[in-house]
Amino acid sequence: MAQRDFTNTSFREYLAEKCLMGTRCRSCGAVHVPPRPLCPTCLASDMEWTEFSGRGRLTAFTVIYVAPASMIAAGYGREKPYCSGIVELEEGPRISAQILNVDVAHPESMRIGLPLRVAFVRRGEGEDGSMELGFEPER
Repeated sequence: MAQRDFTNTSFREYLAEKCLMGTRCRSCGAVHVPPRPLCPTCLASDMEWTEFSGRGRLTAFTVIYVAPASMIAAGYGREKPYCSGIVELEEGPRISAQILNVDVAHPESMRIGLPLRVAFVRRGEGEDGSMELGFEPER
């Protein structure tokens, strides 16, 4: 993989390639997602890209009925709510993302600790489109 800056833009470029990437500190070994140019653990700037497995567990979630503009544009809202959650990746870091393929009408059917895997969601067409990060239950 070509070396890229440790920025949100680079993170989104990797998502477009269907890669879940973060950073690893060469000084202390801490891993972070989204990427960071400085390690918040030891304050070192000796970072490298690392690819995550895409597997993790649900640590928190909520069903959203009042959506932000980007999700309204994707078709979500009061009549079509969606689930957002915090996923703890196998490698340790946590990240927020949409939780796909779950029964949002019955949130009691979901549980903390639910095994998840990464799902890349294409939204929009052409240059206006983007790849978004999501997770879905492992089957």
